[in-house]
Amino acid sequence: MEKRLIEAEKFVFKGKDFSAETVTKKMETYLTESRKAKIEKVLNGRTCNVSVLVERIHDTGNIAAVMRSMENLGFQKIDIIESEKTKTSSRITIGADKWLSIRKWQETTPCVEQLKAEGYQIVCTALEADSVPMTEIDFTKPTVICLGNEKMGVSPELLKHADKNCIIPTVGFSQSFNISVAAAILLSYIHQQRAERMGQHGDLTTEEKEILRAHYYLKSSKNASRYFI
Repeated sequence: MEKRLIEAEKFVFKGKDFSAETVTKKMETYLTESRKAKIEKVLNGRTCNVSVLVERIHDTGNIAAVMRSMENLGFQKIDIIESEKTKTSSRITIGADKWLSIRKWQETTPCVEQLKAEGYQIVCTALEADSVPMTEIDFTKPTVICLGNEKMGVSPELLKHADKNCIIPTVGFSQSFNISVAAAILLSYIHQQRAERMGQHGDLTTEEKEILRAHYYLKSSKNASRYFI
């Protein structure tokens, strides 16, 4: 399987490298049993095999809302192609971004090429002639769901690289949803489909769990670096 987790595997404190296993062993003394149990539950519900890409979203509040849905539904990875016209928002992630693997890009093509190299099929949410309902996509396969900006949707450049296009079925006149609502609907459906077809949504490898566990342990403690002097 292609390597998909983008978190660092080595941890550096005061110029010294520490493995994920070492970090976990050093930190576990400082976490409560309930906290460690919560982390294990989260790890068991996580996937890197379905990822999200947002392209040139103008309102940071929409990105925050997407990340919050991702974190709550067990999706670990998001690639953000940044917008030149960013509008800040008072909406926040409620700390969701702290637990996600986030990668930022300036251009679309290098991002998509990297994702394809990681073995993902690229699925754009777009109202195109060849678009199919989201229910016809097999999300047990490694997939990136691509969401475009609030006004224009996904770019022609991104559509050119798409393996498939999908829509969320509607029964009203509008035919579309706000990006944050669309993301929540899609991710909820994907979670349900994967659970039904695979028996569970989460499918991190042992190595991915080990790396993320170390990151989660560190992020669960204030000023964790003091334990690595």
